[in-house]
Amino acid sequence: MKNTTRTIQFIAMLTLLTSISTLYAKIDASERRYVRIGSLQSHFSAYGSERAWNNIYYEGLIWPADYPYQDNAVIKRAWIGMRNFTDKNGAFWPYYGVNFNQNAEGIGLYPMELKQSAKFKPPDVYVDGTDLKAIFAGEIDTIDANQIADRIITNVVNTSTGLTMTRKIYAFSQQYHDNYFIKEFTFTNTGNADWDAEIELHDSLRGVRIGWGTRYSMGREANWTIADGQSWGKHTWVTRRGEDYSSHYQNAIKPEDPIVDWLRAGFSWAGQGENNAFDNIGGPDITSNGRLTSPHHTGSVVLHVDQSAAVKSDWISQPTFLGWHAGDTYPGIGDQRAEDAPKMADLYDMLSGNPYGGPSKGGTNRFYEDNTSSITDPVDPWKIHNDGAGTNVMMTYGPFDLAPGESITIVEAEGINGLSREMCELIGARWKRAYDTPSDNGPFDLPDNSQTSDLNFYKNSWVYTGADSIMLTFGRAKRNYDSDFGIPQPPLPPESFNVASGGDRIYLDWVASPSESDPDFGGYRLYRAIGKPDTTYEEIFACGDGTDYPALQYQYDDTTPVRGQDYFYYIVAFNDGSENNTDLNPTGPLHSSRFYTKTSEAANLKRKAGETMDQIRIVPNPFNIRSTAFVGQPDKLAFYDIPGQCTIRIFTERGDLVKTIEHTDGSGDETWLLNTDKRQVLVSGIYIAHFEAADGRSTYKKFIVVR
Repeated sequence: MKNTTRTIQFIAMLTLLTSISTLYAKIDASERRYVRIGSLQSHFSAYGSERAWNNIYYEGLIWPADYPYQDNAVIKRAWIGMRNFTDKNGAFWPYYGVNFNQNAEGIGLYPMELKQSAKFKPPDVYVDGTDLKAIFAGEIDTIDANQIADRIITNVVNTSTGLTMTRKIYAFSQQYHDNYFIKEFTFTNTGNADWDAEIELHDSLRGVRIGWGTRYSMGREANWTIADGQSWGKHTWVTRRGEDYSSHYQNAIKPEDPIVDWLRAGFSWAGQGENNAFDNIGGPDITSNGRLTSPHHTGSVVLHVDQSAAVKSDWISQPTFLGWHAGDTYPGIGDQRAEDAPKMADLYDMLSGNPYGGPSKGGTNRFYEDNTSSITDPVDPWKIHNDGAGTNVMMTYGPFDLAPGESITIVEAEGINGLSREMCELIGARWKRAYDTPSDNGPFDLPDNSQTSDLNFYKNSWVYTGADSIMLTFGRAKRNYDSDFGIPQPPLPPESFNVASGGDRIYLDWVASPSESDPDFGGYRLYRAIGKPDTTYEEIFACGDGTDYPALQYQYDDTTPVRGQDYFYYIVAFNDGSENNTDLNPTGPLHSSRFYTKTSEAANLKRKAGETMDQIRIVPNPFNIRSTAFVGQPDKLAFYDIPGQCTIRIFTERGDLVKTIEHTDGSGDETWLLNTDKRQVLVSGIYIAHFEAADGRSTYKKFIVVR
């Protein structure tokens, strides 16, 4: 009877696994989804891991995303390995492994799904009629109002081992939680060893080990200020925390003491470059104003590891290995051929906690602290392990035994923190002034309110506060995860935001936030930057709770712009903070993310309205599609020095009306994309434009279109 029951259960399980496998379809390993909602933004790849090189530069893990050249990603090398494995061709392997990289597609990896779901439809954002969000339209696959995270990326990858990885990335836009991603990895013995729905493998998987080594560049700008290979992280330090996690794992992280060192974490920052004649910690821009370009402290914290398929409580003695490893020192396991068997054994040994290449190439010690004597020590980290690729944060897990249908889950959070842009400007400028003036011995103010006469000790002391900052981030991520994503939620942003350039002002209007019905809803705050979008924004208007305009408003005329300047804006909805009263983050009002509505194209004052009808010009005239004299873009015609309020009617030479344009912004400028009222492209010919001002004045102008 027992054997019959087991047979029925086994058949039912195979039926379930087969039905699950048919939910997904083969996708290309090069597919990506981007998360762009918080101060940390990045892409995620269909093959289940990330190599940041885009054939131009290393792209990804951008923080702070307000500014250019803030990419931190280089590569994440991920593997799974196991013992006593028989592949789908019947070959036996004492050790077998798979490397998660794009080149393994169709050999060891079979990407099945990559999609992104959003909690709500992203706001529409327009500047002078241009839809700024149109280019991102394909990044959201579904809207799920029931999810808590702002974004969830789901990635499913089958492997030749029959072990399927389901990776979920959770991203938040709440201001205290927008600089990390929570990553949930579930590994299931589906037996599906390729793209199709057929189950090829039916055996248990033994001694499964999982691990990854991650390398960071510590800000793309660091390639120019530190140079000599820092673009791929050549000079990165690594350290770790949490050696005593098992003694503290039941401790609560309190708001009054939010930074704890007992979390299981590893992180990186940029070290000294041996070819620099100056102390380059923080990447000071020595050719300019000294701004620190590399304050980034980047890494991951372990949030949970299943003890086994049956025991889902946290395995507090994991990871097996948490520390550092030389960047490009790893076993190349090839294409899963018989001759690769020795490297498979090496891979399994590395995932078991033994650094590949020996103890000089990796360790579970604090790599930085054990190889320096002070924060101004000039030692270059790569000279210790002699791997010119730099140093990886290394984490491995296991072993696990998984019968068919069983799974285990590992959860980490990856984040970035460090000095703010304002502090990078301040500290860097003070350091540069002293560097340029050898007689300048300070005093220099330190983070603990003491002083020093050593300019490098001053700079480095501030940069190294990033270690506390990243541990603060990791503590918030752990509290968020442990609370089942129970962090207080900010209000949703306005449903749309529109910016329109005018002749004497810039018009701004928005559609109400769906959160206005919430009892703690506060209102709206509007911010502006001048000259470029990657600079300081100042609040120029607020309405609602605690503001000068208690009644909610949905438009604002910015009457202070100066002609010739570019202006950039964003708007946020805020609440009164009455519901933000947990231990999960600081109390007080919360606001929607600026990145939902931030404009990337400039608005500016247009020409003043023309005083006479004779001033009106049509540019270019004649219009020739082969010409390069376009007004901003091809197929655009401009009408200059027109009345501030007028109607423009376009007629063919024989008198047919093809287009009517209502000009209402009070300026002397209007543009037209050469399409008719029926959305047809205007053909070659002679056309007549009739201009009728609101006060009754009118005139005709002729123009020519050549295609």
